[in-house]
This record gives sequence, C-alpha cells and structure tokens, in this order.
Amino acid sequence: MPSRAEDARRLAATWATPVIVLLAAADLWWNAEDVKTYEVAWAAAACAALALRRRFPLTVFLIGVPATLFTPLMVVPFASLYALAAASRNRPLLAVCALVSAAADAAPWPLGDYAHDGATRTLVDFAYLIATAAAPVFLGQLVQARQDAAERLLEVEEARDHERQLHAQNLLARERAQLAREMHDVVSHQVSLIAVQAGALQVSTTEPRAKAAAHTIRELSVTTLDELRHMVTLLRMSGGDASELAPQPTLADLRRLVDGSGIHSTLTGELPADLPAPVQRTLYRTVQEALTNARKHAPGSRVTVHLWHDPDRIGVTVTNTPPSRPATPLPGAHLGLIGLRERADLLHGHVDSGPTTEGGFTVRLTLPYAPEAQPSGRRPSHPRD
Repeated sequence: MPSRAEDARRLAATWATPVIVLLAAADLWWNAEDVKTYEVAWAAAACAALALRRRFPLTVFLIGVPATLFTPLMVVPFASLYALAAASRNRPLLAVCALVSAAADAAPWPLGDYAHDGATRTLVDFAYLIATAAAPVFLGQLVQARQDAAERLLEVEEARDHERQLHAQNLLARERAQLAREMHDVVSHQVSLIAVQAGALQVSTTEPRAKAAAHTIRELSVTTLDELRHMVTLLRMSGGDASELAPQPTLADLRRLVDGSGIHSTLTGELPADLPAPVQRTLYRTVQEALTNARKHAPGSRVTVHLWHDPDRIGVTVTNTPPSRPATPLPGAHLGLIGLRERADLLHGHVDSGPTTEGGFTVRLTLPYAPEAQPSGRRPSHPRD
C-alpha cells in the first residue's frame, strides 16, 4: 500500500508540468510590454516547450535561449536549466549552458543597444546572472545526487536481503547434510544388516515359506537401500532448484532420452512394464551414461540402444560405432561407469564395458529377473517413485 509521501510525490509530479507552463506564460505576459510580435511568438513557444523538458531537456533549453534574449523572462531559463541539470551528468555542458543563459539574459536586445548600456553595467549584470543561472544547475545536480543515493541504498538493501537468504540457505544445507549423514550412518547400516540376515536365512532354511519370506525381506531391503541412497543425495544438495525434486525417470522416458541425445541413436527391443522402480532407474541411468560417453568420446558415431530380456535376466546394451571425427578433450571425473557398476551390484547385477572389434565401444547391463519371485505386496512402479 503506497504511503502518504509517495502519494504526495506522485501528485506533485502530475501537476508540476502544467503549473510550470502556466507560470512561464504569466511571466511572459507580465514582461511582454514593448515586445515585437515574432519575439512574443518565440517566447510563447519556449513556454510551451517546457512541457517536454524532461524528455528533451537540451532542446528545450536551446529554444529558451533566444526567448531570454528577447524578453526578461525568469521561469523559462530557470526551469530549462533545472531539467537539464537533473537529467545530464555532463558537468562541462552544464557550465557552458549556465554561461550562455546568463549571457543571453544580460545582453541588451537589440544588440546595438550594447553601446548605450555600457560595458560595466553589462558585466555586473552578467556576474549577477551567472550566480542566478548556477542556482537551478546546483539544485538539479542535488536532486540527481539524491536519486543516485536512493538507488544505491536500494541496492544495499537488496544485497543485504540476498545475503540473508544465502545465510538461511547455508543453515538449511547444514541441517540437510547432518540429516543425510544420520540417515546414511544409522538407517542404511540397519537396513543393510536386515538384508544380510535375510540372505543368510534364505540360504540356511529349508522351509519353503520361510525361504520365500526371507527372499521378500531381502528384496524389500535392497529396494529401500536404493531409494534411501537417492534421498540422501537429495538431502546433500544445498540448492533449492525445482529440478532436484523432479520425478525420477522410468522406462517410459527412454524414448525421449534417446531422441534428445543429440547424436544419431536408435532404440530397439522392449522390457516388461511391471519392473520395480529401482530397476527402471538403473536401466535409464545406464543408457544415459552410455549416451553421454558416446557424445563426449565418439563424436559422429552411431549408437544402438537394445533392450532385451529372457526368463532369468533383463538388461540393456548400448553400442556405438567408431567416431567419424576427432574428439575434443572434455573434463570428467571418470566415475560414470563406476557408479553404474555400484547400482548394478546393489541389484545383484553387473555392468560389462569395453571396445568392440570394429573400433567402437559397448556397455552392457545385466540384472536378474524372476517375475514369479516378485512379492505380492510390492507397489507397482510409478513415474514419481
């Protein structure tokens, strides 16, 4: 809600121009005795031009100089000099304009009357009028300095607000990092023990129901560990970008990934649609990393992404042909394939990679697949998992 000061400034800015034009017209009417018609017309044009003093301050001042020479006007030179000083940062220009205004006001018109007035009186008037012309220049510069100070103050306030936001984000990042460490150190350790114990029970027991229960517990523990790792990664991110919390990719996103990879790639084969969310993420990340490596290290190559499955295994094979042009060295941490192997190990699978006989490169992910062993209580995969 605007304050009273803002309302007053807005009202003053609205009525300033018509008031100044009316004052200039009254000043002209008061001093228009023994003035020729064309001189009155020029002075009237200078008064009307004051309405445009904020948009064209220098032009309005130049129009007002002859009017000041013709008639002893006060409002026109004062208002035009003030507008020019408030808008311009050219100090030499302002000094010259003040001298010109004082000279036009001090010189007699017609100029032939100069000999009758005398040089001494003209110089005295000129010195007095220089001081008079300097007043609107100084006032305009003062207003300009005040506006600059207000803008600097606003910048300082914005910088302080930004600093406070950064401080709050840093505190939030610390809390999230501490929570991530606790989740990783405590929850992950306990779930890992559950998975190990369930695996041991599955191997040691001979009772079918107990073996099935142990298998279910182990599978759920593995899924929980994978999702927990993803949650810990999110908590460790210090930023607040919405992309950090975007839905996790699934097999339904593979077509868009391949088409938008920026290289000539082809997607073949298909996989069952009821795969668990961790399996779908692992397949997606494998294809994503392989396409990234092909784009970086084999420019101009053709890539084939083949999805495959059999009764016991599922997987994806990404193969690229040799590059058609030299690769540009790009920085990298060389951790992509290591991360893929860690994901595969968590799901009891493995990743094989290496050069092909044709000079290309292949990445093959293999994961176990046993539809009948899926626990009935497991929730289906969902794009937001």
